[in-house]
Amino acid sequence: MQTADFVATIFDGHSNPGKVTVAFTMALNAQKMGHSSIVLLMVEGVELGKPGSTEGMDIGKPFEPVANLVKEYRAAGGRIGICGACMIHNGFSAEEMDPDYEIITAPEVVELMMAAKGTMPIT
Repeated sequence: MQTADFVATIFDGHSNPGKVTVAFTMALNAQKMGHSSIVLLMVEGVELGKPGSTEGMDIGKPFEPVANLVKEYRAAGGRIGICGACMIHNGFSAEEMDPDYEIITAPEVVELMMAAKGTMPIT
């Protein structure tokens, strides 16, 4: 598992677009500042791992729509991890998830959090 300087965890999905927006805004800024980063989709947040799932999520200015943030974040080298256990618990299969995202285990989450220079849990 490749570690990252900055780790943001998202526990909500479509039910709380504000939290999703802030997590991706901060992770994108970490990338722009030269820090490696990963956004972890946990609990209900795993629904965001499905292709196209962030389309239409927009809390308004001054924030960008989530789909734009994710696209820019990924283009800047940002990584997205999906909690495998949370995914299964919520009825999703690996085949439904974006193939560019990483499915991670609990020990890998701990490793990422312990190795990070900074974390942002969005609960």
